[in-house]
Amino acid sequence: MNTDLIIGIDAGTSVIKAVVFSLDGKQLAVSAVRNSYKTTSDGAATQSLSQTWEDCVCAIKGLDKQVEMLRERVVAVAVTGQGDGTWLIDGAGEPVCDAWLWLDGRSAPTVDILNKKISERQRFEKTGTGLNTCQQGVQLAHMASHFPQLLNTATTAFHCKDWLYFNFTGVRATDPSEASFTFGNFRTRQYDDQVIESLGLGGHRELLPDIIDGSEITHPLSQEAANLTGLKAGIPVSLAYVDMVMTALGAGVHTGQDNVVCSVVGSTGVHMRSVLSDDVFLNDQGTGYVITLPLPGRVTQVQTNMASALNLDWLLNVAAGLLNDFGCEHTPQMLVNKVEDWLQQADEGQLLYHPYISDAGERGPFVNGRARASFMGLTYHHRFADLVRAVVEGLGMAMRDCYEAMGGATDELRLSGGAVRSPTLRKILAASIGANVRVSGREEAGAAGAAMMAAVAIGKYPTMDDCIAEWVTPLLGQIESTDAALGERYDMLFKAFYQQRLTFPETWLAMDQLRERPTILSTVGSSKKA
Repeated sequence: MNTDLIIGIDAGTSVIKAVVFSLDGKQLAVSAVRNSYKTTSDGAATQSLSQTWEDCVCAIKGLDKQVEMLRERVVAVAVTGQGDGTWLIDGAGEPVCDAWLWLDGRSAPTVDILNKKISERQRFEKTGTGLNTCQQGVQLAHMASHFPQLLNTATTAFHCKDWLYFNFTGVRATDPSEASFTFGNFRTRQYDDQVIESLGLGGHRELLPDIIDGSEITHPLSQEAANLTGLKAGIPVSLAYVDMVMTALGAGVHTGQDNVVCSVVGSTGVHMRSVLSDDVFLNDQGTGYVITLPLPGRVTQVQTNMASALNLDWLLNVAAGLLNDFGCEHTPQMLVNKVEDWLQQADEGQLLYHPYISDAGERGPFVNGRARASFMGLTYHHRFADLVRAVVEGLGMAMRDCYEAMGGATDELRLSGGAVRSPTLRKILAASIGANVRVSGREEAGAAGAAMMAAVAIGKYPTMDDCIAEWVTPLLGQIESTDAALGERYDMLFKAFYQQRLTFPETWLAMDQLRERPTILSTVGSSKKA
């Protein structure tokens, strides 16, 4: 029996997972709890703070039935969670309102205002991060202008993982990753007054909690949290970095080799490369993120598609709706299992798809809340398999668009996420960016990244590199070589994809204005009756 265990918490937008690892990185058990968020027609996307904590507790308690003597064997807990967003609490530690999630689009007008400021380029060069509606800095600026009562009541602005850490330990803190890409400088990993002023938040500086690095500093689990979770009071709790880089860390974004990138193909698409702080590529458009890694002087450059596999989910839901209409029996898994067949049935590069299916538009490598998905090149002979192939190729084009914005070519693409189980999908993504592929065998990469920080913090490993060598490198799969001929075809497809993408904003604006106009109901029938 492994005597010492670490629990890694990964609090996503729709699922909270508690994962048990041995100290040498073996995954032993997973407990997942669905959570939920609310959306409204004004673009709001909110989540209950108290319910999120209750769901986290429930996920931890779900491990007790799976792991023998869990309470006695757990020696540390680490927590990561969904990035961006705004989780406000008051002086008594109570929620001020439901959290504004990264999906919340209400601050779009404030993004436009802040982007026009003379100081914007200076802010971008310090944070390495373009402004978008997801970010806490923009959301706080929007609140200051439109919901001042929220900030007048609040005493601390948390991110999701910070709120959970507060409930575990009673400590108000955040980590270097979210602090620096939102309010600071990625080179110093500290807050920057000029950045805070450029967001118009100088008068609310006191809302920002202290910054701690969870691979160096931990706090003990409180008695109250111990009573709720069933764990031992006093065990160290590590505040991990934001989920994007924890997932990247667990999936192999940094294992010592140069010119390697890592993409997580989930509901959203997260595309990352590990570089030294001095080697960061800041694009002219001022987009993307620079997020620190728990490694000295090393950061991840990040571009994120608002929707990745979500595009495929949409298309499969269309198919499910048709099958339902005709009374045909099916399950979601049956449709997912069919994707590989559809991809192989269709020819490559026959249609062009821009995968901006999210209601919140797009944030990488450009920011436009009005962006919407579209097909180009449809003819009468195209069938459903062609649409499936076009959607997946669109994901590859969007991935390449993101990596181009971070400096271009790479030698190896490391993939994580449920969708990458498809061999043809992997082949398409590899050819899209012209790189060989390796798939990480790590099932819960985000929770693993968090647990790795705790393993270093409690002294199991002297450095994070030592931890990576045992937790990450052995789980990387075999290299799958890219298809050069397919890559040449996709070079042509990408040129068309990119050129068309540049022409879309006016169309998106026109469609947005059309949607905002009230429906005009015909009165012809009533006139005849009169």
